[in-house]
Amino acid sequence: MSNLMQLSVLEQAKLVKSREVSPIELVEESIQQIEQINPKINAVVTPMFDFARELAKKITKNGDSLGVPILLKDVLAEIKDWPISEGSKFLKGYRSDQTSELVSRYLKAGLIPMGRTNSPEFASMPTTEPQLYGPTKNPWNIEYSSGGSSGGSAAAVASGMVAVAHANDGGGSIRIPAASCGLVGLKPTRGRNPMGPQYGDIGGAGILCEHVVTRTVADNALLLDISSGPDAGCPYSPQPHKSYLLDATQPSDKKYKIAVSTEALSKTEVDEECKLAVQKTAEVLENLGHAIAIDSPSVDASEFSNFFTTVWISMVGWMIDDWSSKLKLEPQAKFFETHTWKMYQAQSNLSPAQFLMAVHKMQAFSRKIAPFFDQYDVLLTPTSTRAKCPLGYFDFNPEKPRQATTRMEDIPKFTAIANVTGQPAISLPMHWTKDGFPVGIQILGKYGDEATLYQLSSQLESAAPWKAHYQRIQDKFAKS
Repeated sequence: MSNLMQLSVLEQAKLVKSREVSPIELVEESIQQIEQINPKINAVVTPMFDFARELAKKITKNGDSLGVPILLKDVLAEIKDWPISEGSKFLKGYRSDQTSELVSRYLKAGLIPMGRTNSPEFASMPTTEPQLYGPTKNPWNIEYSSGGSSGGSAAAVASGMVAVAHANDGGGSIRIPAASCGLVGLKPTRGRNPMGPQYGDIGGAGILCEHVVTRTVADNALLLDISSGPDAGCPYSPQPHKSYLLDATQPSDKKYKIAVSTEALSKTEVDEECKLAVQKTAEVLENLGHAIAIDSPSVDASEFSNFFTTVWISMVGWMIDDWSSKLKLEPQAKFFETHTWKMYQAQSNLSPAQFLMAVHKMQAFSRKIAPFFDQYDVLLTPTSTRAKCPLGYFDFNPEKPRQATTRMEDIPKFTAIANVTGQPAISLPMHWTKDGFPVGIQILGKYGDEATLYQLSSQLESAAPWKAHYQRIQDKFAKS
């Protein structure tokens, strides 16, 4: 049987359960796809093939174990005794001393790590072009970025190396790559997935979340069923939910009130293709019987970039200092990329009071957003302000020192809201340009309400299916 990696997680797991396919066969197929495709797009930076083979052999074929391959982003998701770099040469030679709770849950469910995917240094950019490993190229068009910071994971899933890959999101780092690569990418509610035992509150008030990118809504929901729930000492614990997979697969006749907006925070220019994607999606939702209204939260966004940037650079500074403590190595400019070192220097000039003031403003912003969702069930927007970005778009130019920073700040104008408020948000591939490039839309839900997002997403997937588009990538890489 060929092209097993083009199947969904649920389809692969079904074959394993029926014993039509073994976990080791899935692993070998994934290895074959990675070896064939990865040299062309550079999505996987640390293969773990022998580890995966041994794990596959141990998985019981007739139990509840999925027996399905997964890739792990090279940020946060640690496995004891295996290297992790966070996209930085600062961590050269480091091997984890423990396994993350999230990975432990993946392993318990029978997911088989195949390796680690590329990430920008410390996940700090909306593209995946680290100096350490080089750029990850978008499988739809290798001249363009795969998004960031989970661009390696997104490119791997879109190209058919695996059906699911781990990702994380501190300002759009799941959703922007999902939009760039034509995938489903959910940023869960704050605290929905565990960050322990290594971490608790990351990014000041928990802006960073863990989850996956997938090709189907049902797979995405299944993975949240596997991973969600508090771990020991978790600082956030949203209301538990019975089954997201049921939400994604069971028909619902509930009609929702949906606000629609294509206006970004701070009046940032938005590509016409991004606006068109929202317009087309709104039409589909209206045809499905949902109530559509052009509306957006009435908030003063003038300070958004300032307080979010303060929190973000503080997080990067903390990450470097945390690793410095673990590695017993003093941070120096020679270990880091220019933009990372500039952020580290900038945060060193912040006082504790300035950081706490930024967190305060972030929480005040959240309180102003919340009443809007008393009127509406969800908010529909573009995922990104740009439909696509060429490789090198975010490179630092010493002649224009602010250019890269401005571009980085403009891209996540729609996505960063959910990181600030803690609300769940999902990106879906609802539009394709004339030259065949995917464009994502975002649906922002109420705090703790991933269920509604999965229900609506499943309806959209059925009404405007995107599955057939992946055949183009499969054909492209099969011929190359």
